[in-house]
Amino acid sequence: MSERPQEPNSSRDDDSLLPIDEHIEEGHDDEGRKVRHRGIYLLPNLFTTANLFAGFYSIINAMNGNFYVAAATVFVAMVLDGLDGRVARLTNTQSAFGAEYDSLSDMVAFGVAPALLAFEWALGSMGKVGWMVAFIYVAGAALRLARFNTQIGSVDKRYFIGLASPAAAGVVAGTVWAFSDFGIQGSNMSFVVAILVAGAGMLMVSNIKYNSFKNLDLKGRVPFVAILAVVLVFAVVFSDPPRILLLIFLAYAASGPIQYLLRLRRRKPLE
Repeated sequence: MSERPQEPNSSRDDDSLLPIDEHIEEGHDDEGRKVRHRGIYLLPNLFTTANLFAGFYSIINAMNGNFYVAAATVFVAMVLDGLDGRVARLTNTQSAFGAEYDSLSDMVAFGVAPALLAFEWALGSMGKVGWMVAFIYVAGAALRLARFNTQIGSVDKRYFIGLASPAAAGVVAGTVWAFSDFGIQGSNMSFVVAILVAGAGMLMVSNIKYNSFKNLDLKGRVPFVAILAVVLVFAVVFSDPPRILLLIFLAYAASGPIQYLLRLRRRKPLE
């Protein structure tokens, strides 16, 4: 009587794995049987975790009244957010887990942290109106990130639909950073901050197109003067980071509505 080979108990193997283990790779063992290996990629998720920590650190400093540090940390989170995706692509370590983890980290760093920063610095003096404005921004960031995840692979990569959450965070955090650096109290300009925060929140969920700059060819040859231009840009930014960064992000946030109005004007039939 022939013995039937025992099949591996996949359910038992699955039960022994941690719930966070998501990435699956199929291979074969020494006996030729198919096996599965689970886990997450370490390198890109380290940058994502650092982004999450930067957002958390910004929240802690905002609650303690360290607005300068809290605002600057949001910009640190932007750098880390830009690195995790590029590291994943360069090392071929993209995964569904990484994409979802990145969105959750962005929600903290570019959704909750800037809203709380604006509330603690300026909006708190407006009472219920202040926290309602802050919530508009948080909700806008959440909806923006959810929409971005559902549109991956189905939209033109040259454009963002709606203001990207890091850019919106740059407007809010840049405002706090620039004016608190001058020693200006947020309560003295709460109305202006409320308009900026609410406007950034609504732009995130709008259908206005923004240039993503993903079509820039950074690998090709460029004229020598381009290097000089890049050096000049860095020199200008480092000469006065709070004010220059605020102007850059304000200009980018305004570029979408301006281009939208220009397109409408061109489409309008000549009378």
